[in-house]
Amino acid sequence: MKKVALITGAAGGIGYATVQKFEKEGYACVAMDIVPADKVADKFNNFNDTVYVAGNLASSEDRANALKAALDAFGRVDVLVNVAGVAPKVRNDILEMTEESYDFVMDINTKGTLFLTQIVANQMLTQEKDENGVRGYIANVSSCSAYTSSTSRGEYCISKAGTTMITTLFADRLANEGITVNEICPGIIETGMTEKVKAKYDALIADGLVPIKRWGTPEDCANAIYVLCSGMLGYTTGQSIAVDGGMHIRRL
Repeated sequence: MKKVALITGAAGGIGYATVQKFEKEGYACVAMDIVPADKVADKFNNFNDTVYVAGNLASSEDRANALKAALDAFGRVDVLVNVAGVAPKVRNDILEMTEESYDFVMDINTKGTLFLTQIVANQMLTQEKDENGVRGYIANVSSCSAYTSSTSRGEYCISKAGTTMITTLFADRLANEGITVNEICPGIIETGMTEKVKAKYDALIADGLVPIKRWGTPEDCANAIYVLCSGMLGYTTGQSIAVDGGMHIRRL
């Protein structure tokens, strides 16, 4: 029987690369994103066992529908990968940040991630442990912004710091239940979210901001996510893995 992965933010970037990776490794997938299904049909037609669900992670109804789609199609969820995230629509100095922008970012990146994790974790708890005592794996996509100040998008930094604490809390709560919870912290990754600031980051990378002098790719992130959910790190939980080309290293 195939294992089942529920992956958010799946229409592009890290999320889509993660669906590709898990499909390649023989998983059935439920792919959730806010993009309407007819807009991404071509991207998912070639997958063997992937169900696409359009929904807004900020909506409790849509979160429930994504879980229901997984159970209706496959009967269980073995892996949850929380990728979906948004940047502020307009970058503003933190002294000018609006409550509307804060709520928009937090509702998806932090609140949506928290409560989807809650309902999926409760589903996993109803499932029998496998021969290794495992009920499931949860992987979150946080960001280097969880610990790096960016005063023109403070709401994003705060939301990703919240994601890291979500990882810690669920890792603590679920450790004895056969469910590990870990996260990756991507650095400068080539996705739709970073297209508008490409020139800025091209220059920073060229000037040595990142020891591995290139942009990260969605596939770099998907590979790390897969390792966290593969069972190869079964004695690891509550851990953050930086997928950032070494950008986190303090250097003189």
